[in-house]
Formats: sequence, C-alpha cells, structure tokens
Amino acid sequence: MDATTPTGEPGTEPSLKRLGGAALGLLQGHLELFGLEFKEEKSRTFRLFIYAALSLIFGLLVVIGLSAAIVIAAWETHRMLAIIALCVLYAIGLAICLVKVVHLARQGEKLFHATVEELARNRERLLP
Repeated sequence: MDATTPTGEPGTEPSLKRLGGAALGLLQGHLELFGLEFKEEKSRTFRLFIYAALSLIFGLLVVIGLSAAIVIAAWETHRMLAIIALCVLYAIGLAICLVKVVHLARQGEKLFHATVEELARNRERLLP
C-alpha cells in the first residue's frame, strides 16, 4: 500500500504527521515554560510571605516597646493624650499601608507573561 489518501493525493499523510509533531513540540515547550514560571512565582511568593511575616512581628515588637515607653513617660501628666495620640498615629500608618497594598495589588505584573507572549508569537507564525 502506498502513501496515498482516500482522495488519491500522494504525500499528505507525512505532512500531517509533521504538523502533529510540530504542534506537540510547541505544546511541550509551552508546558515547560509554564512550569518554570509557576515554580519561580511560587518561590518568590513564599519568600515574600516569610519576610513580610517576620517584618510584621519585629515591627509590632518595636511599636509595643515605644508605645509603652511613651505612655509610661507621660503617665503622671498627660496619659490619655499620649494614648490617643498614639492611636491616631497608628491609624494614619494603617491607612497609608492599606493604600499602598491596594495600589500594589492593582499594579502587579501579569501572571505567566512570558508564556502568553510566546503563544502569541507562535500564533502569528502559524497563521497567515
């Protein structure tokens, strides 16, 4: 039996095999790139959370120590004023941090950016 198709056109079967092989090769490359980007993002996110948690703990210890020192120093004359001033200061700091968090969350880089770009380049190459 020769390499003819039911329509009688010789040679279309090997080109379909090459097209299928090329498609599988592209798919494999994209999956490898996706896996690598996912691994890097997971590692970066884990480190970010660890350092953020440690910063929060150490920052809270400093704030507690300084607050106690201020309240103790003002205990005899203006204890309520010192406590209220500290609370206002903490509220302002909280507001600034929340604004920064919202800004950073909206500004974040598009996830799997390199994979999406590679898919777009392949689509441009394959489609006329």
